[in-house]
Amino acid sequence: MIAFAGVSKQYGGQILFMDASFQINPNEKVGLVGANGAGKSTVFRMLVGEESPDDGNVEKPKKLTLGYFRQDVGDLAGRSILAETCAGAGEVSKLADELAVLTAKMEHPGDDLDAVVERFADVQARYQDLGGYELEARAQEILHGLGFTQDQMPHDIGTLSGGWKMRVALAQILLAKPELLLLDEPTNYLDLESILWLEQFLKDYAGTVVMTCHDREIMNRVVTKIVEIDGGEIRAYTGNYDFYEKMRAEETVRREAAYARQQSMLAKENLFVERFKTHTAKAAQVQSRIKKLDKIEKVEPPRRIIEKKLEFKTPPRSGDDVVKLDGLTKAYGTRSVHKDLSLTFRRGERWAVMGENGAGKSTLLKMIAGALAPDSGSATIGAAVSMGYYAQHVMEGLGGSHSVLDELQEHAPAANQGTLRNLAGMFGFHDDDVFKPISVLSGGERARVALAKLMQDAPNLLVLDEPSNHLDIVTKRALVTSLAQYEGTLIFVSHDRQFLSALATRVLELSTGGKPHIYGGSYDEYVQSTGHEAPGMRQDP
Repeated sequence: MIAFAGVSKQYGGQILFMDASFQINPNEKVGLVGANGAGKSTVFRMLVGEESPDDGNVEKPKKLTLGYFRQDVGDLAGRSILAETCAGAGEVSKLADELAVLTAKMEHPGDDLDAVVERFADVQARYQDLGGYELEARAQEILHGLGFTQDQMPHDIGTLSGGWKMRVALAQILLAKPELLLLDEPTNYLDLESILWLEQFLKDYAGTVVMTCHDREIMNRVVTKIVEIDGGEIRAYTGNYDFYEKMRAEETVRREAAYARQQSMLAKENLFVERFKTHTAKAAQVQSRIKKLDKIEKVEPPRRIIEKKLEFKTPPRSGDDVVKLDGLTKAYGTRSVHKDLSLTFRRGERWAVMGENGAGKSTLLKMIAGALAPDSGSATIGAAVSMGYYAQHVMEGLGGSHSVLDELQEHAPAANQGTLRNLAGMFGFHDDDVFKPISVLSGGERARVALAKLMQDAPNLLVLDEPSNHLDIVTKRALVTSLAQYEGTLIFVSHDRQFLSALATRVLELSTGGKPHIYGGSYDEYVQSTGHEAPGMRQDP
């Protein structure tokens, strides 16, 4: 068992926790939730031992094995993807290294041969107990689950993008099989197939899991307890994320009622004191009530999760044919991504573009947006269509030296400061936050700035590549609500099942080397039709 017992922690004047207590039982799957800056990462660092509480204790078994996946992986290079994964497998990878050294010594024996042989036997026994001889096979299985192909395994990890290096870092920790698995946003760089694989892996995991995650579905399907950090308090709820939200809402109603009752009582008592404080005959009663008021433990007003509200302006009407693909073809070297793709996207439709890794989802969106030229064929934008395009590289292209307000002002020079501040406020940039330089923003904050610019433009066609990446659950929910009310045409790629389920009215499923499939219905109907939530797992009838 792991326990936080009366833990207090603050940084400067900011109190993260005050006399907070909760426990994590063996083999529990725990979701850690709270607003940005609430202290989730601090809880992780305390569990790892990188930080200590100001007061109280973090109690855990002395011999606990622990793996911590975080959002910074460093500069990995010099080893193959498979070798790097195996090297991060904890004790078993160290034993493998020692076995190699001992084997070399036995091949060139010295005076200490007996000691070397004895040590080799001990190390080999432990290595076998930990499944060392199956290590490479398990590493390959995990890497496959996280989206790597067999051909990629020998490649130098240094050739990968940051997002794919994150997958290797995650694979290392999963391979190590620690008793306590700490996962900080493990789905951020995963596609839907990999998320579904990870979901099943964690459900079956024999150890304890504590995770933060912006994917509501994985929190619902994996975790059995929610630990919430809110305003210096830590509260635990037994159940998944939906159950937590329901219990929190009911608790908020009860606490608001208790607060209202106490405020009413205090108002009456204070009125009595004010009315009779100068009356000699009532002096004893007045003093008695003052003492009573001093002793009353005040009920704090409950803190509500503030639901964001994002509103797209009503866009001008476009023509009926919004985008027309005619014989669209694109290849990278010898690998054909799209071949003779012809399709018309019509006004008001909401297309989810789905497919396995390498099927060309982002490539298609880039060609529609004009950010990439096809090898042949065309992607023609229809009459009176104004397009807004959101993608990872657009987000990364934000001006680093600009403040949030500067970025919005440069994008919409005709808008006044009040309008732009209101827009920034919709996306969580309040007061002095608008003066934050873009260069210091997190991935989620950059995503919100890029989406704010789109919202200001009010285009009648939105082309969105993973718009919910890096967004917290509250902001994601607000974006889904606003897009559900959006009156234009939507073409998007997303790995978020809530996003797909709420928005898609058409599904275009791309496949590597195969013919595209078109489903003329919602994502939920697509799942019913195929029997699977992701294209890579689809089985044709």
